[in-house]
Amino acid sequence: MANVIVTGGSRGIGLAIVQTLAANDHTVVAIARQETKDLAAARERSPDSIYFVPFDLSQVGKLHELARGVRERFGPIYGLINNAGLGTEGILATMPESSIEKLIELNTLAPIILTKYVVRSMMNEGAGRIVNISSIMASTGYSGLSVYGATKASMIGFTKSLAREVGALGITVNAVAPGFLETELTASMNEAQRKQIERRSALRRLAGVQDVAEVVSFLLSDKAGNITGTVLTIDAGGTA
Repeated sequence: MANVIVTGGSRGIGLAIVQTLAANDHTVVAIARQETKDLAAARERSPDSIYFVPFDLSQVGKLHELARGVRERFGPIYGLINNAGLGTEGILATMPESSIEKLIELNTLAPIILTKYVVRSMMNEGAGRIVNISSIMASTGYSGLSVYGATKASMIGFTKSLAREVGALGITVNAVAPGFLETELTASMNEAQRKQIERRSALRRLAGVQDVAEVVSFLLSDKAGNITGTVLTIDAGGTA
């Protein structure tokens, strides 16, 4: 069983990834500030394959301690899923600078620094898989999400360059870009808003968090051994 870290693994996409990877024989370490009831229930169902480590990823200066602690407790790290992130909305002209800084810190700086320390373990082992969760906002843009879009675009550039840095060492680096998904966010939309998004997609429906989890699981499998430096979009054809 390979050890995989999933940040933001307590709910939503992260929790779906945690459960899917555990079902596919990985030992998964979910990182989040607090454990949710759903994550606790998942750990109870899979006590030998799902673990929780509390950590606030905004504590960038302590990320090296997090990586070292996981490695010492569980052994070599094979996979890293950089999923945690903020989705704060705000028009740039009026957005508080503190909010801008928090978005960049959690969505860009934290995953890059965490990857720096985790990839060292992968380099020692001569194998590893890194998956960065981006967004279609990185390429399509969306009013009120300029800073968020910038952080998600930065992860794509990071993915492509890091893939070239570590490819010769047996490590793959890819990004996944979800679109609007069947989540609490879209559930809170009115019927007209939801139908509009569905009509824009080629498949006339929304993708789900499980679709994202299955793609991440594929990227960690042997079948994806020759896929690196790419971005897989999961949006039911919304950007087709």
